[in-house]
Amino acid sequence: MIRFLFAFILALVLTGCAGGSRIVKKNTESILGSSFYQNQFTGFVLFDPGSGDTLVSYNGQKYFTPASNTKIFTLYAALHMLPDSIPALKYVFENDTLFIEGTGNPTLLHPYFEDKGLMRFLKSQAHIALFLDNLEDEKYGPGWSWGDYQYYYQAERSSLPLYGNVLTLRNDQGLQASPIYFKDSVVMVRTSKNREIERNIFYFDPSRQDTLEIPYRGSKELTRHLLERELGKELRLVDKMPIGEKKVFYGIASDTVYKRMMHQSDNFLAEQLLILASSTLSDTLSSERAREHVLGTLLPGLRQEPRWVDGSGLSRYNLFTPESMVHVLHRMYLEVPRAQLFGYFPIGGESGTLKNWYPGDPEPYIYAKTGSLGNNHCLSGYLITKSGKTLIFSFMNNHFRHPSSEVKKRMQSILEKVRDTY
Repeated sequence: MIRFLFAFILALVLTGCAGGSRIVKKNTESILGSSFYQNQFTGFVLFDPGSGDTLVSYNGQKYFTPASNTKIFTLYAALHMLPDSIPALKYVFENDTLFIEGTGNPTLLHPYFEDKGLMRFLKSQAHIALFLDNLEDEKYGPGWSWGDYQYYYQAERSSLPLYGNVLTLRNDQGLQASPIYFKDSVVMVRTSKNREIERNIFYFDPSRQDTLEIPYRGSKELTRHLLERELGKELRLVDKMPIGEKKVFYGIASDTVYKRMMHQSDNFLAEQLLILASSTLSDTLSSERAREHVLGTLLPGLRQEPRWVDGSGLSRYNLFTPESMVHVLHRMYLEVPRAQLFGYFPIGGESGTLKNWYPGDPEPYIYAKTGSLGNNHCLSGYLITKSGKTLIFSFMNNHFRHPSSEVKKRMQSILEKVRDTY
């Protein structure tokens, strides 16, 4: 009798799951087949990691421009290749001089991070020599928009970035500039341009009340000058590191960088994290080497190998499938503790880039990463149903002409139906 009752209950559960799956598939395909989607490219994959079933796959194997969904792959790379603390720099002592080379560490003097331990270490040294020729990457990634050089989201990449490679300006009883080194290079005038394209001449509207962040044009000499000013001592540039075993100085907790990258969709942090990951493979920094390691060694099971060209998703050359996004999200779901993993992602209705979308009823139900470029919007992550199941999804929209708010409304409608019916 007990066996019969157990079998009956199990049959009811399985029947309910199958029914929920059919409803989800029917509702989703009905919406995606509407006239709204006729003149755009849409892909949607919904996966149940509990049962191992793919509930919906609508163009799941086709390639899309992912925009900042690329950061999901960057997060996966960082979680596997970096230690719990950021490798802040590499160094060798020779006689009374500290020779240092960058690792791509994005946190040194960054306005949102405090690494006082690293600054104390550098200030305690009598003589410091900088080696700044160990990065193979160009300052800008392939396919980045040349006209975006003046906006905070397209800061240059470098081996030893300072201040997030941006100048921060605000009007607080007079012009406030960080780093102050650039204050005399700021022209107080109302103009559509933030900076000269080839020079560190900046423009700031004196009536502006909010903070303005402008990428500065970097060089080895500029890095030396900025660091000299902060350390209060002269530094010298060298063209090679001395022979000897290099040591690593570890900085702040890596998690704090990952969370800001994902919640704020910070392109600079994403780019530098890939460079930083490459520092664990070689002294020569190369984000390409890091990407090749991830795809060739860490993710050999991808059914559709992506075209992955940068860490942030700024490039329209990137191509990923919804299925590959779900694959990596599933890998992280299996490998990272749930609370830690969900903490990396913006929460629907509460935080980051999802603060104004996908509100919970009453609890949050979406933990996901957005990705937006002109005429493209994607969302990939985790969905909690009202029945308590965790689902993994990737929803990619490319080349639409509708307002992005209309696209998001329909995405939200689909995901709410999944939440309520499965």
